[in-house]
Amino acid sequence: MDNKPGMHGKVATVLGDLGAQILDIDIADVNPDVIVRDFIILCDDESQAHVIVGAVQDIEGVEVQHASDRTFQLHRRGKISVANKVHIRTNAELSHVYTPGVGRVSMAIHDNPDAVWSLTIKPNAVAIVTDGTAVLGLGDIGPEAAMPVMEGKSMLFKSFADIDAWPICLNTKDPDEIINIVKAISPGFGGILLEDISAPRCFEIEDRLRAELPIPVFHDDQHGTAVVVLAALINSLKIIKKRPEDLKVCVLGVGASGVACSKIMMNFGVKNVIGFDRQGAVFA
Repeated sequence: MDNKPGMHGKVATVLGDLGAQILDIDIADVNPDVIVRDFIILCDDESQAHVIVGAVQDIEGVEVQHASDRTFQLHRRGKISVANKVHIRTNAELSHVYTPGVGRVSMAIHDNPDAVWSLTIKPNAVAIVTDGTAVLGLGDIGPEAAMPVMEGKSMLFKSFADIDAWPICLNTKDPDEIINIVKAISPGFGGILLEDISAPRCFEIEDRLRAELPIPVFHDDQHGTAVVVLAALINSLKIIKKRPEDLKVCVLGVGASGVACSKIMMNFGVKNVIGFDRQGAVFA
């Protein structure tokens, strides 16, 4: 913008008139004729942001050099990475963490397979497996589009439990292929988290992996949701002073989470559960 009095106020006025909230303003560059300012603003949605950028661009003496979405900026080149727990600063350190020293560790695991739980990342590693068929409320958007969601889940694992979780996005919808792939990569992980796999395939995939793998397998959309719902139900019953068997429960949606919620409530003692899909009540 032109480096003269009143220009800052003009921009701020336009932003305010269009309903934007100014969160921060920085000066990026100054010369006698031009001052470059960074405005960080809060908008209601993308359409409002586009209107605001156009309106600011129309101000005489103002040029919008760049406009970006903070959410997209945070996702540039991904939100997670692999970080070393041991630094490599000398030849000696390199020889310990890699060849030749690492060969002794590999042979120790070969001689005693249980040592993998103490000599590798395995006990702290989780594979987040998806085929991208039931992502959030977006539906079947594919494995690539599911990556940002899986990265976000990895961040939750690391932030809240210091667990190293990694997105495994599979370009297949075939249950047998998914099961075989997960079994093939399982030696490197201490647990498997199934995420955003559509029903009814998710039930078969989880059941078979649980039966065929020696490590925990957990379908978040089913059991994570069900645990939260049951906790809410337990507390609600305390308030209304009723027993589980006194309730008539309607479950809106009988996909992965709806079925799991129904099962956990029935195991808790609820006798009357009616599931509804888009066509109405589901019954046999």
